[in-house]
Amino acid sequence: MDQPAELLDSLPYYDNDLEQYPWLKEKVDKEFARQPKPPATLHPRVPPEYQLFTKNPLLQAELARVESHEKFPPLDTVRYQLPAPSAPGTDEEWQAALKNAHAQLEHQRMRQTNLTLLQTYGANAWRIHNYLLEATVKQTEQALEDLKQMTVDVNRERKNTQTRLGNQLNSLETRWTELISNVLQIELANVALDAEVNDLNAREVELSESLVVV
Repeated sequence: MDQPAELLDSLPYYDNDLEQYPWLKEKVDKEFARQPKPPATLHPRVPPEYQLFTKNPLLQAELARVESHEKFPPLDTVRYQLPAPSAPGTDEEWQAALKNAHAQLEHQRMRQTNLTLLQTYGANAWRIHNYLLEATVKQTEQALEDLKQMTVDVNRERKNTQTRLGNQLNSLETRWTELISNVLQIELANVALDAEVNDLNAREVELSESLVVV
């Protein structure tokens, strides 16, 4: 069977009982204090947290470092040095130094190539990248403004609706009070009429008895 719809009889934009009656607000505060704390886990319908860079451990580790506010590790400059073996040095030490020199030379060559490519294509690439970022920022800001406007519209509609319903409730309550007052007046009038009828009946009986005696 379908569960009955939840009925809310509170109009927070219209009701001001808590402001009019401070003792009532104290009761509400005490009731809130008695309520259990919210659960630590999220609602089952809340989607799980989105995991970034699941296929890139390096970026995932960097993101974890930034989230934990750890300092960026210093650059390892040892690999860029060319230490000479101690004199006179063995063949293995000279071979290692020669390999290191070749690696440094290749690194400098790659740097020169990258700088050439950057000078040739970097400006346009950065312009396109910045254009895409600006477009994304504009879309995000527009989406944020739309959400804010929707929130304002919803709150304004809720306030107008609750104000209108509150006025209707006050009108109906006033009408109900008037009808109850009219019913009480009619009942009092009926009691008075019943008493008057009883008096007239008693008077009629007395007159009838007096005529019979005569």
